[in-house]
Amino acid sequence: MGRKQLIPICEPDVTEGNEEKYVLDALKSGWISSIGSYVTRFEQEFSSYCLAKYGVTVSNGTAALHLALLALDVGKGDEVVIPDLTFASTANAVLYTGATPVLADVGSEIWNLSSESFASKITSKTKAVIAVHLYGHPCEMDSISSIARDNKIYVIEDAAQAHGAEYKGKRVGMLGDIGCFSFYGNKIITTGEGGMCITNDSVLEEKMRVLRDHGMSKERKYWHESIGFNYRITNLQAAVGVAQLEQIENFIKRKRNIALQYDKFLESMKKHVIFPVQKEWAKSVYWLYTVLLRGSDQKTRDDVIKRIRGYGIDVRPTFYPVSMMPPYRKLLKAPNPVSKQLGLTGISLPSGIKMDESRIREVADAFKKSVCKV
Repeated sequence: MGRKQLIPICEPDVTEGNEEKYVLDALKSGWISSIGSYVTRFEQEFSSYCLAKYGVTVSNGTAALHLALLALDVGKGDEVVIPDLTFASTANAVLYTGATPVLADVGSEIWNLSSESFASKITSKTKAVIAVHLYGHPCEMDSISSIARDNKIYVIEDAAQAHGAEYKGKRVGMLGDIGCFSFYGNKIITTGEGGMCITNDSVLEEKMRVLRDHGMSKERKYWHESIGFNYRITNLQAAVGVAQLEQIENFIKRKRNIALQYDKFLESMKKHVIFPVQKEWAKSVYWLYTVLLRGSDQKTRDDVIKRIRGYGIDVRPTFYPVSMMPPYRKLLKAPNPVSKQLGLTGISLPSGIKMDESRIREVADAFKKSVCKV
């Protein structure tokens, strides 16, 4: 039943561009740690791509969120509103600061933070909101930003899954105070591990740059004005990032084409499946092509996943709501029914950049057979 070689959920393409050339150049330069021309170049070129003035590379996307929160002076006694349906790192970054994540529900159409739920969670302790562009589709940022502005709340974008996605013609990441990105191996572009914070505020940029390097003074070597972190990226990783960024528009085009082909091959499943939506004001990058099973429950969804995996295809459940998992259950003050439904009925299909039409068709056929058998 299964194929000899697994179709992975997400596979990077690091062989078609200048990755090897730039990494070898960095090696030959002798600058292989956190100082080097590729670090500077990657920060400048990626922030420019996002139309931001400043970029600060970090070791991963979680570190990016943590530094963003610290730069905005979020700490003990503060509250940060986040969507309940997100990867756990969004909540973890808030907890690292000593602040409390407040879990808001998401919308049923694009699965991102609900403005209405966000507004209902605001208290006198609310200091920031993290808008997560889930699965590559932008949040409805005008309403989120308006609510935040009226309540003097900082806006952080978690754009880990949304490199190059657009909201009303503007790339995500610079629609709030700080944008945070991940360059993990399954993201649109990768450095293996890595991340970046982008901002237009020079004060925030300086704070994040100092905090990522142990809190060390830039003017006085080995003098520490604050307690910082070792959140730096290496010149070797940044060399990969520069090469990946040169190909980002091609990667996004391929991602969007994968989604179109899944739409076509799964069209006959409309009565069984809810497909991902792209709003008219958005350009989604379809990080993972994710569908919902109509009228399903967790057991049915998990049975479908098990059957598809039997064909040698790696599929994943949607993220479980943060509030469902043991470390975070005490954070939930009121039910988030949409997050729960999506978290228990969704399936993400293989969406790696190397997916071609024959593989997509194979996955679609296995999906249809598996759904029809449960």
